[in-house]
Amino acid sequence: MKCEWVKENILLYVYNELPDDARFELEQHLARCTDCTSELKSERKFHAVLSELPVEEPSPNLVAASRMRLQEALETTQQGSLWHRLVFDPSAWLRQVRFSPALATVLVILGFAGGIGTAYRVLSSGSVSSVASTASGQPIESSIAGIRSVSQEPGSNQVTIKYDTVSTQQAQGSLNDQRIQQLLLFAARNNYNSGVRMDSVDLLTQQPNGTHVREALIYALRYDSNPGVRLKALDGLGACVKSDPRVRDTLLEALMNDSNPGVRTEALHLLEPVRADSSVRAVLQGLAEHDQNQYIKTQARSMLAQLPEFD
Repeated sequence: MKCEWVKENILLYVYNELPDDARFELEQHLARCTDCTSELKSERKFHAVLSELPVEEPSPNLVAASRMRLQEALETTQQGSLWHRLVFDPSAWLRQVRFSPALATVLVILGFAGGIGTAYRVLSSGSVSSVASTASGQPIESSIAGIRSVSQEPGSNQVTIKYDTVSTQQAQGSLNDQRIQQLLLFAARNNYNSGVRMDSVDLLTQQPNGTHVREALIYALRYDSNPGVRLKALDGLGACVKSDPRVRDTLLEALMNDSNPGVRTEALHLLEPVRADSSVRAVLQGLAEHDQNQYIKTQARSMLAQLPEFD
């Protein structure tokens, strides 16, 4: 065993993440190599120092936004083919097989059994799409790889959605169709194509009173990376600003923190009907005094001037 491999994996050893076979080989090497033993001591000392530091829990907003960015990055990253990995990086998979022969054997057996099971289901059903759908034809969200396109027939209530499972599928129905709504909600939250997200949010704004739809619009306004999608979400949420405190708070959050001036301006206009609310009034006062955007500062002052004075 080479020292380079030990130093690459010594951190996994410290955190007890190495397979048993690899751990045994590494410990045998440490027994006869002073350099690697010193490296292990340094890693353990560093780990001990980190363990003494307080650990702060991330906020739910940060976790959700990070997951969304991670998903977009994973879905847009071009993965290397299996042949490429075998030809240009044989040492990695050979090393894994060397240190995990039992695991490799289990994977082969499971793969063989899984292939037979899948073939039997496909042949017995006569259709690949049945694996990705329930008996009623409604797609299972976990089986959807992505939404390819969303479109509405002009002058009608019919929506056509193409989505990928094992192969590209298509669903068609009205906006009141539960299957269509499910796919629209999935596309609004998860699709890596910003154009598809915008089309989905645009259609969802036609029925913003549903709980799940409103939550999807709030999510899009808070976390979507595309300002056009956030503006579409604002269009759907504006009618609910009086009746739903969550919508009001989300608009205030966008007004204070959104990076796009257009989104902030639209949020400010939509908050005008509730400008007398104490939380809205407090935000307007702050904007009127300190905001860097001159238009927003002027509009905030104008809205405050229209409010009655309180003793």
